[in-house]
Amino acid sequence: MADASSGKTSKIWRDGELLNWEDATIHVMSHVVHYGSSVFEGVRCYQTPTGGAVFRLREHMRRLVESAKIYRFPMRYSVDDLMQATVDTIAANGLEECYIRPIVVRTGEQMGFYPVGVPAEVFIICWKWGHYLGHDALANGVDVRVSSWRRAAPDTFPTMAKAGGNYLNSQLSKVEAKQDDYSEGIMLDSFGFVSEGSGENLFMVRDGVLYTSQMSNAILHGITRDTVITLARDLGMEVRETQLPREFLYLADEVFFSGTAAEITPVKSIDRLPVGDGKPGPATLAIQQAFMSIAKGQVTDRFGWLTPVPRARS
Repeated sequence: MADASSGKTSKIWRDGELLNWEDATIHVMSHVVHYGSSVFEGVRCYQTPTGGAVFRLREHMRRLVESAKIYRFPMRYSVDDLMQATVDTIAANGLEECYIRPIVVRTGEQMGFYPVGVPAEVFIICWKWGHYLGHDALANGVDVRVSSWRRAAPDTFPTMAKAGGNYLNSQLSKVEAKQDDYSEGIMLDSFGFVSEGSGENLFMVRDGVLYTSQMSNAILHGITRDTVITLARDLGMEVRETQLPREFLYLADEVFFSGTAAEITPVKSIDRLPVGDGKPGPATLAIQQAFMSIAKGQVTDRFGWLTPVPRARS
């Protein structure tokens, strides 16, 4: 069972085998330790009235496989294999709600960044984790700043891949924001247009229209981002994926982050300027409510987004 105080669980899936938590280790000479060579996902399992259910598991595992393809990791497992392994790992830990971290890492014991002959291993980890930016953030919003650190240019790091090394850039933005007493940073792309948060996609509402940066603005192709766009259109909102200048942030009526960890987190101020009237707006709240209602099984899953997890036998 999960240790709620630390987030640790008892079992980790490693290349087809469920290991005890403490046995799921890698060598210090592993390629990933020296060169950041990993691709990963963040997935959530929510407690529903009928048991645990993983939100958009297929889409997450497809992105994991595609990230591995971009970075030329040899993958031995299909999307279906990884989905089943995830469900098995959650069930083995006796969980109905958790955060899930599937990760593919280059291991081995050799020096040099060229990964010829370096093995790639797959781990699936369950973690007991609550709200990424805190419960108050979901209810009341967060204060953020525009980061001095920018996303990489399109011909440097492939941002469509969710890769471990890419997040060194995100760490700089997050640390800078926290040191200046903000909850999060908003990053611009290499051309100075709005990109995303350090670990979240970003949305803005102005005059009833929902805006978000386009793929070419060095953003991750977020699963929750896609969910928000689908739900917003289902609610009758116009959605525009477009290039956005920094100053658009200051003129928006509403701003919010989206992500598996962050879920739907309102932004109440940017660079000390209030967003709207400084509290979550109606569009943000409507999308947040629609998202959580489906994820927690409170309404019919009309999009087929939930993968049920069998309840552990007592």
